[in-house]
Amino acid sequence: MTSARRAFVLVLDSVGVGALPDAATYGDEGSHTLGHVCEAADVRVPHLEALGLGRITPLRGVTAVPAPRAAFGRMAEASAGKDSVTGHWELAGLVLDHPFPTFTGGFPPAGRFVPGWPHVAARPQRPLHAR
Repeated sequence: MTSARRAFVLVLDSVGVGALPDAATYGDEGSHTLGHVCEAADVRVPHLEALGLGRITPLRGVTAVPAPRAAFGRMAEASAGKDSVTGHWELAGLVLDHPFPTFTGGFPPAGRFVPGWPHVAARPQRPLHAR
């Protein structure tokens, strides 16, 4: 019998490492969340450093180790849209043709975005174990 091989996917959600080519479309020009944090604070992430974080992009205080202990990479979404759920779905293999709606100016009044939502949300629900 051969030994089982495992893979762990570590997603640093909302820890951006530089603007993507479509940044202007979403008002994200100059974005680089992790780089800006490293410039503003004394960041020490030895475990992520050993896994290869410093090899993705230059970061103040994070060494680009010569032999990372893991595979590493930077994701650029192929889907339309700019949200965490879209990125998570892509990691699972689903690319979206149309972006999910976002509400940067606040949520619409109840019932306008999802017709009948107040009625559906008010229905009594059975406990999960009873289904």
